[in-house]
Amino acid sequence: MKEIVKPIKDSWILKSVQKHLLEDFDTGRRNYTIFQVGKATMLRVSDVLKLEKEDVFDERGRVKRNAYTIDKKTGKRNILYLKPVERDLEDYIIWLEEYQREHPSCNVHSSKWLFPSFTRPNKHIDGKRYYMIMHKVGETLNVNYLGTHTMRKTGAYLVYEQTGHNIALVMKLLNHSSEQMTLAYLGLDQDYRENTLDTINFGQQLCNAILGRKNWRDGQSFYSKLSELILVYFSKNDKLMLSGSSRLMITNHH
Repeated sequence: MKEIVKPIKDSWILKSVQKHLLEDFDTGRRNYTIFQVGKATMLRVSDVLKLEKEDVFDERGRVKRNAYTIDKKTGKRNILYLKPVERDLEDYIIWLEEYQREHPSCNVHSSKWLFPSFTRPNKHIDGKRYYMIMHKVGETLNVNYLGTHTMRKTGAYLVYEQTGHNIALVMKLLNHSSEQMTLAYLGLDQDYRENTLDTINFGQQLCNAILGRKNWRDGQSFYSKLSELILVYFSKNDKLMLSGSSRLMITNHH
């Protein structure tokens, strides 16, 4: 069965995922920073993992304002805004340098890759390995919808919520071709349909007002109850004559 990866909508779960990524692994700072960068840039995981240090840091070792990449899947050009993760990247590169100093044979700081494999530093960490990391965190937290797309979907969802549901902006950030694609990607298409239907008056309010209960189908039928109400109302002021079962004749008395 194909696993369904969803955005993290609960702030407590989000903080817990970040905490476990950072603390549960020897390579925790790398794992956490991958998540933070993926969440902030909304790149696909394959594009996050193949980032090089020179994409992100200038010649003085400072985090660039923007990074420029080509989307592996669509071939579209991405302009990444790195300020939201500037501090995370600064902390990460310091940690990476310290790690190599403590483990001289592991050239992770010297590697050209921003997120190198710690077993083969000449290569970047691959998607399967990062999936296993996310899966382990999910098992620890008993959250069954975490995967490699979690960071991208979560970042997009946060932008969607914090911009007053600006789906057009989210669509552009994700490099999607339609708003419907974006809603479906975030699992919001069903939510959108249901929220829209909640605003539609299908006439049930009238029935509820007349009958005084939510489910007018329980007990007597609608028309039976309506007839009773009509009779009670008019009997106070009028003389009623019922001809057959379907005709009501009303004679006002003065």
